[in-house]
Amino acid sequence: MRRRDVLRLSAAASFSAGAGALVLGSRGGPALPVGPAAEGTGPDPADMAQMPGMSMVPIKGTVRPAAVLTPFTDAMPRLADAVPTATTADADYYTINVQQSTAAIAPGALTSILSYGGGFIGPTIRATRNRRVVAKFTNSLTESVVVHLHGGHTPAASDGFPTDEIVAGGTKVNTYPNTQRAATLWYHDHLHMMEAPHVYQGLHGMYIIRDPWEDGLRLPSGRYDVPILLRDAYLNDDNSLLYDPFLDWTVVLANGKPRPYFPVAPRKYRFRFLNGSNHRAFSLTLSDGRPVVQIASDGGLLAAPVSTASIEISSAERAEVVIDFSGCAHGTQLFLQDATLGQVLRFDVTESCGADLSQVPAQLAASLPPLPAANRTRSIELSLTPDGNYFPINGQIFDPDRVDSRIALGSTEIWTITDVSGWEHNFHLHLVQFRILDVNGLAPDPTQRGWKDTVVIPKNGVVRIQASFTDYPGKYVYHCHLLEHASYTGMMATMVVA
Repeated sequence: MRRRDVLRLSAAASFSAGAGALVLGSRGGPALPVGPAAEGTGPDPADMAQMPGMSMVPIKGTVRPAAVLTPFTDAMPRLADAVPTATTADADYYTINVQQSTAAIAPGALTSILSYGGGFIGPTIRATRNRRVVAKFTNSLTESVVVHLHGGHTPAASDGFPTDEIVAGGTKVNTYPNTQRAATLWYHDHLHMMEAPHVYQGLHGMYIIRDPWEDGLRLPSGRYDVPILLRDAYLNDDNSLLYDPFLDWTVVLANGKPRPYFPVAPRKYRFRFLNGSNHRAFSLTLSDGRPVVQIASDGGLLAAPVSTASIEISSAERAEVVIDFSGCAHGTQLFLQDATLGQVLRFDVTESCGADLSQVPAQLAASLPPLPAANRTRSIELSLTPDGNYFPINGQIFDPDRVDSRIALGSTEIWTITDVSGWEHNFHLHLVQFRILDVNGLAPDPTQRGWKDTVVIPKNGVVRIQASFTDYPGKYVYHCHLLEHASYTGMMATMVVA
């Protein structure tokens, strides 16, 4: 089942001069050329600017005319890898500074950002299954931060609960056991009430777990295995990054560059797409209409590759795909494009290569294991308060000191997540990967049948998921991953696993 809602937020002029519609998601429709975002249809837009929670949004920056950018001026950079400061027989150690920095996002002036390690996208941590990563984060900012490994099966002390702050000048050591399948994860800020602006300003980075077993599949690897963080932004004409969620963010960034080009060779590539946007969903296609082959989702490889016309990823979701350029003549330009924002990235077939020995086998994982019997079922309701002020979960606005769900360690649960708010949301569960059982009573799309940690909940729809809560007791959260909803409209809840 494809997810095809477009949600918009009305903007109150009192928040920022010239405020416009905020596009929350797009599903389907013809590809668009580079240009302003197209407005879609959806529910009558709630006036989020009038919600008491949204009145607490800290606008970061000064509103100026939007930057006028020439697309495909810069090459898309490859993300930098984190370098261990030490290694032992069973662990790799990293030190990452959380700091104020600048980045060359667009030509001309540098852009002020918040950063893990100095770059607009933090260094990619490359982990190995069953080998620990010990990451020391030092906060050199003047405000607190929290670091969350999104998708990680992680002890509570290292998970990044929203009030588990690293204060200004402080240090925290997180341990990630990596006792989970190979997958593309990411780390980002999770500070209570400040997650949305912090992530927007640059506190995000990728985290890739590999399993030597995968090498035998002969999927594209090395320089032909390319992580890409996609997100949107609003750039002023002086290249300053403005955080104002009541504006329409139509600058789309691929690895921190607006609509870049990427040279490729006539062979197969593995692309690891992460939607690092605060709230935008992407519906990605290739400009020549060819399908792509999806091989993995949030929690790693699918059981078998899926040929799909589009890559559908909401905020925080990941999709790994293989694109084969072997039939493209030298000099071919092929565009990756979004149904709303138009052209996102240009692939230029200009590189040379030797023989391509990679493949996409008919079977990826030996099989996805059968789900164990569930010990209990749980109902989760996403709603809108009658006064239109907040999005509660099971009637409650987030309180970090209240326990909303108690889960037995070692249990398996089926969660029925129902939206009655009239909005499309997505839903992220900490600690575990889950399987989607059905969406509105129907089997999920084949691209959604692997292990997941984030799922779209259709407006007025029902999604059932199943998860096992193993290994780690403690306090965790589950929440909408439209970050403004989680940060300012109460759309988060606490679970204790014991």
